[in-house]
Amino acid sequence: MTDRTLRVEGMSCGHCKAAVEEELGKLSGVESSNADFEKGTVEVRYDEDRVTTEDLEGAIEEAGYSVEA
Repeated sequence: MTDRTLRVEGMSCGHCKAAVEEELGKLSGVESSNADFEKGTVEVRYDEDRVTTEDLEGAIEEAGYSVEA
């Protein structure tokens, strides 16, 4: 398992947190995610053999937010 923290732009409330975590949870291979809208981050634990960074970023974008480089 791989742990990664991504910077997410635009989260401002509990709904934002839930939306990001829900989209990431739809990816097969994501074990857990924990978004923190106050810090603007999401910590993701995933199987890198099944999920790529691009997959994670795509899920966050699907939730309506963008990933900062």
